[in-house]
Amino acid sequence: MKKSAVLMFAVLFLGFAALVSAQTVQSGTWAITPATPGFSLDKSTGERTMTIDIDFNKPFDTKPNVVLSVTQIDADKDFNQRYNVEAISVSRDGFTLKIRTWADSKVYSLSGFWMAHAD
Repeated sequence: MKKSAVLMFAVLFLGFAALVSAQTVQSGTWAITPATPGFSLDKSTGERTMTIDIDFNKPFDTKPNVVLSVTQIDADKDFNQRYNVEAISVSRDGFTLKIRTWADSKVYSLSGFWMAHAD
């Protein structure tokens, strides 16, 4: 009887932990290519910036932390590869991904992964 009560508690605890964890972490991918309206990362020189709005599938209870990665870049080999990716305007509902290049860099496409997690 005691073992079955402990087992039942363990199953309930793990189920609850999985449910809570599923609600506090969300992730997805992002990409910016010449097909993106207003694409300018391969044009001219100087600073060029583009943004992508990311909406969470389900709003968080509190403002989450956002982690970004770059998984692919296509850039002109004759110029230095300069780029910066950051999450701005983070809220419970989503964030804006800001992608930037500068000087004579020519970026043809950039993609990556994002993960949002609440404490």
